[in-house]
Amino acid sequence: MTECSQETFSFALHFSRRVEAAFSAGQVSSDGGALLLREVERKINLVGRLTGCFRDGRSPLFVRHQLPEMLSQRIYGLALGYEDLCDHEQLRRDPLLAVLSGKREMDQPLAGKSTLNRLELVGRTGRYHKISYSGEAIDRLLEDLFIESHAVEPAQVVLDLDATDIPLYGHQPERFFHGYYDSYCYLPLYIFAGDQLLCARLRPANRDASAGSVEEIRRIVTQLRARWPAVKIVLRADSGFCREALMGWCEHNRVDYLFGLARNQRLRKIIGKQMHEAHTLHNATAKAARVFTEFEYRTRHSWSRSRRVVAKAEVLDKGENPRFVVTSLTADEWAAQDLYEKFYCARGEMENRIKEQMCLFADRLSTDEMKGNQLRLYFSALAYTLVEALRRLALKGTEWAEAQVDTIRLKLFKIGAIVRVSVRRILLQMSSAYPWKEIYAHAFHALRC
Repeated sequence: MTECSQETFSFALHFSRRVEAAFSAGQVSSDGGALLLREVERKINLVGRLTGCFRDGRSPLFVRHQLPEMLSQRIYGLALGYEDLCDHEQLRRDPLLAVLSGKREMDQPLAGKSTLNRLELVGRTGRYHKISYSGEAIDRLLEDLFIESHAVEPAQVVLDLDATDIPLYGHQPERFFHGYYDSYCYLPLYIFAGDQLLCARLRPANRDASAGSVEEIRRIVTQLRARWPAVKIVLRADSGFCREALMGWCEHNRVDYLFGLARNQRLRKIIGKQMHEAHTLHNATAKAARVFTEFEYRTRHSWSRSRRVVAKAEVLDKGENPRFVVTSLTADEWAAQDLYEKFYCARGEMENRIKEQMCLFADRLSTDEMKGNQLRLYFSALAYTLVEALRRLALKGTEWAEAQVDTIRLKLFKIGAIVRVSVRRILLQMSSAYPWKEIYAHAFHALRC
């Protein structure tokens, strides 16, 4: 590439005016709105507590980049859209990222890609790999943040479970082909309570979708009940989690559940009358027809007892569409139609939450150690936790109160700003034409209260 020292560029005239451009604005950032994230982090102390989940075996005399700075740099980078470690090579001298990372010496560069890479290669040993982490401690931190977000004990907590695929394009460890997704992938387990993330567990794809869910739920329920002894807990998931081990555990531990149930010929025969009614109604109205019913059901071999099943006998223009759910909730608590339409179908929101993990690059799992890939999954989960806290604490009551991560990043974080650093202050001069000043001001005052 031809080297060029030109600083000023003259373009075609705009009527009688000259049009010129020059690289003379000084330090400019595209992330002027990121200071709101810093205020959120100071409220929940995410990085400070996350640092306690790591063990830094480096000699303090030779450390140039402190562990909290590197963790901040990585998490803020994901939240702001910098997906790869290579991006941080260009961001090393970004004054705004230095502020976000807590760098005291503003004239010194931040950690580069090689240093951050050594942070993530935690499964290795040697002179360059002396930082390790506790997955159990990070799990507890996610749950503590959820508990602390409630000023009073809630009457009920609904835990949504789901698995998703993360395609693999290299030869990562424990790489397997998954027939449903038709690709080599990982199959992480996610557990949410509303919009808040409680678990992000990396798993290989050669196992059932529900594998490990009993252990994760046991850990979460134990921590929730230690703080909220009287809280009612309900698990909600699709048919991939309708397993005797999980339902049996719930029944023995005062936890309710609502799971999808895979349809079969036996179930279809049971709701034959309701399907006939739905067909009659569809023929009369030429519209989708639904008839709900419920009954006690037990599989021939896998279930240890009979359980309440709610069925939706539905006929669409394209044909029959029967659906089933199994639950420990009684008819007094939830009538059949409301249980399906208002409670079970609400789990679809979790799909949006999982998509947001991909907006924060949870699919960038390319290290050659499972523990390193799990750490990258944690970083994306923590970046999501930070943005979700901003949405919950600062954007409530605005048009972005339910906006997804990529929308918030584009409209609220990506504000062009000139950064001026002096001995006494750091000043960001943001664009006067920014169209959402009122929302920015609302978020600022909500966080400063």
